Amino acid sequence: MPKPEIRQFPCLSDNYGYLVHDPSSGETVAIDTPDADAYLAEAEKAGWTITQIWNTHHHFDHAGGNAALKAATGARITAPAYDRHRISPSDVFVKDGDTVTLGNFTARVIFTPGHTMGHVVYHFDSEHIAFVGDTLFALGCGRLFEGSPADMWASLSRLRQWPDETVIYCAHEYTQANAAFALSVDPANTALKTYADDVSARRAKNLPTVPTVLSREKAANPFLRADDPDLAAQLGLTGQDAVAVFAEVRARKDSF
Repeated sequence: MPKPEIRQFPCLSDNYGYLVHDPSSGETVAIDTPDADAYLAEAEKAGWTITQIWNTHHHFDHAGGNAALKAATGARITAPAYDRHRISPSDVFVKDGDTVTLGNFTARVIFTPGHTMGHVVYHFDSEHIAFVGDTLFALGCGRLFEGSPADMWASLSRLRQWPDETVIYCAHEYTQANAAFALSVDPANTALKTYADDVSARRAKNLPTVPTVLSREKAANPFLRADDPDLAAQLGLTGQDAVAVFAEVRARKDSF
């Protein structure tokens, strides 16, 4: 089955920009807009014309380039309905369960409050590809600026239900720091140790650690393992529910 073409490129200090292209229709979507100039340069390099923008949430390093990119391309901007008054300009507002289309491809909108209360992710169900903004990172998850631990655990639990082969495109290159933290709370996890070694090797060569694959995150990412009794035991939280374990892991990461 054909898949959309994806170009990943660095933006700002540690963001990744993404352009997703349907060669049949010629449509191209920008996933978030941390740096309009970088997106325009990448599109020109590929010979693509940006026709849409899909925002995951309102933070400046995700929607700050909207106006400039729309002015340059006329792209239609899709934003979370919750952020209607926080993302400007916008043309279409989406909520949980809605779908968005890129030529012949369809992505489902999934509401993932936690990092912000309006955050959404875009999941190409048939192609097993997801753009998750700041909800899920390789070996990490977004800081809880607006939501609660219960909000974020519920959001991550939904993403965890996707097929194991789902390719996860995160918005930041945080993996090496995330790996160091993960080892501090889950030192006996052999899958994590192997993952962390791979990350160190890639970063030593200045290679990206994103995208990642959901199966690897489920095995090694402590934020997806809050309901695992082994992790709870290592944290001294045996018998505590998943939200309590998640909250402890997130609190430790915030001060790590």
